[in-house]
Amino acid sequence: MHKDFLDIVDYSQDELQELLDLAVKLKREYQEGGNEPVLKGKVLAMIFQKPSLRTRVSFDMAMRHLGGDALYLSPAEIGLGTRESVADVARVLEGYVQGIMARVFAHQHVLELAHWAKIPVINGLSDASHPCQALADALTIYENYGRLKGINITYVGDGNNVAVSLMEISAKMGANFSIANPEHYDMPAAAVEVAKEIARGSGSRLSFFRDPHEAVKHADVIYTDTWTSMGQEDEAAERERVFPPYRVNDQLVSEGNPDDIVMHCLPAHRNQELTDSVADGSHSRIFPQAHNRLHAQKAIVYTLLKGA
Repeated sequence: MHKDFLDIVDYSQDELQELLDLAVKLKREYQEGGNEPVLKGKVLAMIFQKPSLRTRVSFDMAMRHLGGDALYLSPAEIGLGTRESVADVARVLEGYVQGIMARVFAHQHVLELAHWAKIPVINGLSDASHPCQALADALTIYENYGRLKGINITYVGDGNNVAVSLMEISAKMGANFSIANPEHYDMPAAAVEVAKEIARGSGSRLSFFRDPHEAVKHADVIYTDTWTSMGQEDEAAERERVFPPYRVNDQLVSEGNPDDIVMHCLPAHRNQELTDSVADGSHSRIFPQAHNRLHAQKAIVYTLLKGA
């Protein structure tokens, strides 16, 4: 079993399927009366360099549902890598708690925490990837279609950390992944090469477009994200000039499959990357997707912390 949950590529297709099956099971148990308190006495430290609604609440409630507890640590309290070295933070926390979740800017900070801490470390988001989001995304698609194999997933927008992890889990699970993004906003070449290698083994098809209308043809899932992520505020004006052709509106949704679904990791800048009519329309799954963060996170902490 893995000690940590840092990146989708670290896990095999079978291991990811086990996490998805566990998330389905735990969600059903919760809806039918509650989960067993298997993490009683366990505490998850939650390190935040970036603010969050879904990550903080979903991990906190995941621990509570399973009988454990969560401890929020704000940016000012730790100063990860500035006030105190990452190595020292990791070795201090391992004496207090049974697991660490970190939502950071630099991916290297997550890697260092995992290297130095003897307890499990979970990547709650880094500039390089967002594996917890990808697992919740896969759960949402799985619930809608009953499978991931052969599902056509199209991401429209910036080739950011969310897009990278969505591409990786698509490739792992045999879903077909397409992305349409403007020039100069591609996903990192190294991540694409790794995903292509994975796809060769799973039968997944990866496609890369500039034109969103081409990309969404035959789409079962149309996914978008904010044009400007945290830490990119100085680029906002330029991004708002470049990205309007990539707005997910009713016309674009109509060009996918008739029963396609629309997803967004939130927070959404409404009427920028997607319109109100799409966000609140019949194709939207953005709120069930957000709620599935809880159940996907629950599967992660259950797997990593139960024996910690």
